[in-house]
Amino acid sequence: MGLGGTAKKLKKVSNMAEDLYAKMNEVISSVQSLEEDLERTTEQVDHLDAEVAQQRALLEAIADEQGIDVETVLADLEDGESAESSADADGAAAADSA
Repeated sequence: MGLGGTAKKLKKVSNMAEDLYAKMNEVISSVQSLEEDLERTTEQVDHLDAEVAQQRALLEAIADEQGIDVETVLADLEDGESAESSADADGAAAADSA
């Protein structure tokens, strides 16, 4: 193998390195885009959390004015959801056995 073979191998390695460099730049760009999306999503979630907390405080204040026990209402809701999910599971089991 002479200089021609060595030159071909070097050219092949050089092309592979260029392809790898291009792919690395694509990956870096994708990661940066994901980081920006994550930051934006985090800001949105934080904003929504704050908004929900404000709404909860307002609802609790209104409930207090109306003489409604918030804890009892929430417990009743949880009991209703538990009963509903239990009924759904019973219905699915009955359908499976039929």
